[in-house]
Amino acid sequence: MDFPLGLTEILIAFIIVIIGSVVQGSVGFGLGPFSVPLLVMINPIFVPGPLLVSALFLTTIMYFREKHAVKSGELKWAISGRISGTFLGALLLASIPRNSLTLFFGIIVLIAVILLSGPFRLSLTPVNLFGAGILSGFMGTTSSIGGPPLALIYHDKEGPRIRGTLSGIFVVGTIISIASLVIIGKFGTRELMISPILIAGVLIGLSISIKTAKFFDRGFTKPAILIISFVSSVVLIIKSLF
Repeated sequence: MDFPLGLTEILIAFIIVIIGSVVQGSVGFGLGPFSVPLLVMINPIFVPGPLLVSALFLTTIMYFREKHAVKSGELKWAISGRISGTFLGALLLASIPRNSLTLFFGIIVLIAVILLSGPFRLSLTPVNLFGAGILSGFMGTTSSIGGPPLALIYHDKEGPRIRGTLSGIFVVGTIISIASLVIIGKFGTRELMISPILIAGVLIGLSISIKTAKFFDRGFTKPAILIISFVSSVVLIIKSLF
């Protein structure tokens, strides 16, 4: 099998994933919202399989890096919701057009960003965690961008807790997504050949994020989460309209 990418495509994708990994390694999420639209423009083959594999490496390393700050009870509720939302999203895709769902979720995230930019706050309760997990699973299944709902519920917590908890949730969700792609025949030898390119970018981005995370922990994590979530909502809305 011939390698399906040119040198220019490889280099650009490599740089994109490095930047996305720095963002996620610093804040807790952001690889998907930043990388998906750009990688699709370069070559759709990068999404979703190879990007999911690289994201699995990213979130696994991040989870163990920040494990000391993770509260297992929170992880349990959020993961339960994420798994439920993933399967419900898959069922909905069979009956509702993807663009309609993407537009709906984009608007929901945008409203949440606007509310949380003011005095409104979401309490970190099991019910809210489960609900955010469901919404995250829905969005991840239908649009490949599932981070904002969970990130927004943690937006006023300390950096290591946000990064560690979100990473633990994403590890489980990503494994389910990859397994689903394998089952339906959308992940095979070609995707495996491409994945190491993005994984290399992840490792470099993560090494950089060790320093940048310390910067964001000085009070900049909340604004960063709101900005990335806002950008995510705009990306989702644009994707649904074009």
